[in-house]
Amino acid sequence: MENTVQMSVGLKKKQRSAPSPFYPKGRQVDPKALEQVQNLLEKKSRRRDLLIEHLHLIQDQFGHLSAQHLAALAEEMKLAMAEVFEVATFYAHFDVILDDKTPPPEITIRVCNSLTCELMGAEDLYVRLNKKYNDKIRIVRAPCMGRCETAPVCEIGHYHVNKATIKRVSEALKKGQVHPEIPPYKNFKTYQSDGGYSLLRDCLANKHTVDDLIDILSASGLRGLGGAGFPTGQKWKIVRSYKAPRLMAVNADEGEPGTFKDRTYLETDPHRFIEGMLIAAWVVEAEEVYIYLRDEYPGIRNILLEEIKIIEDAGLADHVKINLRRGAGAYICGEESAMIESIEGKRGLPRHRPPYVAEVGLFQRPTLVQNVETLYWIREIFERGPDWFSNQGRNGRKGLRSFSVSGRVKEPGVKLAPAGITMRELIDEYCGGMANGHTFKGYLPGGASGGILSAAMSDIPLDFGTLEEHGCFIGSAAIVALSNKDNASKAALNLMRFFKDESCGQCTPCRVGTEKATALMEKPKWDEKLLRDLSNAMTDASICGLGQAASNPLKMVLDHFRDDISFK
Repeated sequence: MENTVQMSVGLKKKQRSAPSPFYPKGRQVDPKALEQVQNLLEKKSRRRDLLIEHLHLIQDQFGHLSAQHLAALAEEMKLAMAEVFEVATFYAHFDVILDDKTPPPEITIRVCNSLTCELMGAEDLYVRLNKKYNDKIRIVRAPCMGRCETAPVCEIGHYHVNKATIKRVSEALKKGQVHPEIPPYKNFKTYQSDGGYSLLRDCLANKHTVDDLIDILSASGLRGLGGAGFPTGQKWKIVRSYKAPRLMAVNADEGEPGTFKDRTYLETDPHRFIEGMLIAAWVVEAEEVYIYLRDEYPGIRNILLEEIKIIEDAGLADHVKINLRRGAGAYICGEESAMIESIEGKRGLPRHRPPYVAEVGLFQRPTLVQNVETLYWIREIFERGPDWFSNQGRNGRKGLRSFSVSGRVKEPGVKLAPAGITMRELIDEYCGGMANGHTFKGYLPGGASGGILSAAMSDIPLDFGTLEEHGCFIGSAAIVALSNKDNASKAALNLMRFFKDESCGQCTPCRVGTEKATALMEKPKWDEKLLRDLSNAMTDASICGLGQAASNPLKMVLDHFRDDISFK
């Protein structure tokens, strides 16, 4: 024992005294990769908040993010490699390949596996595409693409194949269609000829006061239409009450499965949204506005880039700087504080509150956060008067709602209908009834997180505050209709898998809870007591709305669709 200790001490002394070569810590920067990154960025700013934008540039150019390019970007932006890596791996749309000898195939086909697409045969399509193209083309499952009215949907590069079949996908591949289609839309000239931007010009010329605009908007009853439903006029007042400088952020990241209303409005009449945005920025005296747009909407991005340049050249945005930012595939960034984190170039982790973003938001400044559709209605309300909007509605409710309707209805799409309309009325009056051969069985009143109700509860008014007593909420008014040919427990499992994949991982109740719930729901027989205990823990202890609402579909299926479940 004594000899062993002496030998060990002698060895350590020898090791300390022996000279050793110097090896720098961390991944070394490849000169070629650094030059490529520098050429891509050119004269663009290296500010920290542009990290995600720069990651997009690299992936657009090379088809993936290699270890060499990540190290080069970290060097160029003076960031730790860990910071760049954690952001790149957080977002689903970034293909991070650390083994640089095996980059992904040149073409990737993403098959949407959201609930509506699954109802319409997306899983079978995924299997058949894999069988047909084998290793030549990468086939991956992807979350909702915001095109539920044309399910099932595939994406080849940035080209979307609606109502996808093997034949349609093959035809798109033969034509080399990988770029987004730009649909016909109302451009600046047409919009202005119809009276567009008159209200904004009057505001900029001080023909209206800020108080007058807030009063009119408050009288109309317009609320945040991204899901929270907070009164818009009141929000403007709150943001204005905090000391300048102020900022504004627009949530155009409608990632809720079943939601596609914002996409529809931006694809058809983008200037109505832009004018509302510029008016709101004028009211709260925002120095800059950041539009956070879904990466699944590349065609809209091209539209906005072109049309924003036109209005800037026309002098209509002299009072505010407009920034267009791309999301990167993270449902959690629909939560306002997570969106702000992402705009700042970070992982989309929801912030603890208070303080709220109206006081401490983007770059620690007071920030007005608005949804696309909310801004879309501003011009209409001011031109027609607040009563025009507030007098719409049924069953004692006020206003209009844009319902994104998909699933087993004959005519899916965005349906502009009175607030408070019932599901039965919506199907019969706006959707042409149920699809042929299908009998109404149940529905999701508020997308993936809004719960699932049975057909027996189809006479509940659809609006803010009407569904909560039933364990549901309307959210962004994403309606998915289920029929007698659908199993509600399988629908709930699809939604729980979505939440498991989209959890940001910040808090244990959501991160572990969604994974555990998915595993339990995949079993042939459900343990009801364990599932209810787990869902209660997720609801009570999760940091943000994702974890708090993730078990809503599960609880509703246990309550209303017990015939679709096998219990222990």
